[in-house]
Amino acid sequence: MAGHGTDEHPHGADRLCDAGDRVYSRAVRRGRVRRQDAEPVPCLLELALLHPDPDDMDWLVPTSPQEVMTRLLRGVYDEVSASQRRVGSVVAAVERFAGLGPRLASVSAEGTSIRVLDGLSRIQAAMDEATEACTSEVLTVQPGGIRPEHELTEGLHRALALRGRGVRMRDLYTHVARHGQGLLNYLELMGDAVEARTLDEVIDRLILFDRTVAFIPANADRTLALELRHPALVQYLVTVFERLWRLAIPVTAALPDTGIEGISHREQSIAALLAEGHQDAVIAERLGISVRTCRAHIARLSETLGAASRTQLGVRIAQVGLDGPPRSLTVPGQESPTVR
Repeated sequence: MAGHGTDEHPHGADRLCDAGDRVYSRAVRRGRVRRQDAEPVPCLLELALLHPDPDDMDWLVPTSPQEVMTRLLRGVYDEVSASQRRVGSVVAAVERFAGLGPRLASVSAEGTSIRVLDGLSRIQAAMDEATEACTSEVLTVQPGGIRPEHELTEGLHRALALRGRGVRMRDLYTHVARHGQGLLNYLELMGDAVEARTLDEVIDRLILFDRTVAFIPANADRTLALELRHPALVQYLVTVFERLWRLAIPVTAALPDTGIEGISHREQSIAALLAEGHQDAVIAERLGISVRTCRAHIARLSETLGAASRTQLGVRIAQVGLDGPPRSLTVPGQESPTVR
């Protein structure tokens, strides 16, 4: 089998071929494998899952599964971040076009692939219509922090109607939302009809019905919304949701330990955003917390890491490895992002 090229192994580290899976698994169990045993699977070297043993070049040692997971999660994190930026650009462009004048706004008609919904009453009416037509699934992203009671009760009638028809719902929130009693009461009321997960930060609000129609805000105060029915746009948003969902942690599960004594999960998230160069107000908005709370966490970070200035804090964040995306958990029933 020697001599096989990497073209015969067109895959990533998260979905190895059977031969690569066997060789890598053997290397992890035994600590190393002979170089000749890895010749049929050049993908392992190409993906840096195996590398030469410096003490004996005839042997190869495996990259640890934990390091592989970190590398894969960073790649997914970068993809999701890029997706967030593209979605924001689309919304900004449509908002600009929608504001060019009443003549352009009147071009949209019922049944078109993109409708601009102007005003809360029209948005609510369109949402009610989509709810009545929904038969199987609703996917939502809810940004911000603790959800106010009035926001949760506004859409409760739609949620109860969907549950009554056996529609399954999956909701994404920020980790901060876990601390709101209103959300916990809502999830208890909805029972098995709703599955909720959380992330450090999510994209702007998104609601998808049956993977055929999507609603997204079209301005900052959410008095304008876009109703999207174009299959390519809707599928794109479904893909963004599913990637976020795989990274998210069930509300019923505890948040993972950061692995660094004295650093909370939220402070790890703040550290990663500080390392990207964001200001306090931006970090607070993305994590769904107040600026005051954000600054309190930054002060705790500085104290824990022994940083006397903002510049020194950035250096210490990089030194202890807090400048990457927070660690995730393997969700029960969900395939781990590491190799098989």
